[in-house]
Amino acid sequence: MLDFEIIKNENEFNKTKREECIDFLHTHLDRFRDNKEDIGKCVDYAMQKDCGKGGFILLAYHKNELAGVLIMNNTGMSGFIPENILVYIAVDSKHRGKGFGGKIIEKAISLSEGNIKLHVEYDNPAKRLYERVGFTTKYAEMRFEKK
Repeated sequence: MLDFEIIKNENEFNKTKREECIDFLHTHLDRFRDNKEDIGKCVDYAMQKDCGKGGFILLAYHKNELAGVLIMNNTGMSGFIPENILVYIAVDSKHRGKGFGGKIIEKAISLSEGNIKLHVEYDNPAKRLYERVGFTTKYAEMRFEKK
């Protein structure tokens, strides 16, 4: 069983909890992790209330222990680009295979207004989880990064 805490603004999110969230994601995203600075930027974006920005952080607890973290950001768009992007989700490695990831995503879907997109690498085992809860592949993402 999971208990959820939903954080929608920085008043609900002290510095200690912010760092715990960043550390958790950095640890449990394993080889798909970003650096802590980029995770922190995503956390800060979710807490903004400027037009078109914001989102929420979903903390999942099992027996009062942090078992999973999800960050959803608003895109400020709709239609051709979904209203939300699921940027990060991680489940503590000792709790994987128990269905926690699906429960966390389903809770996040119920809290979101509008459509949701996410990016997943083709070899990420979580891709099957996303498909099971209803995500489909519409586009192949390509990026151009300026050096």
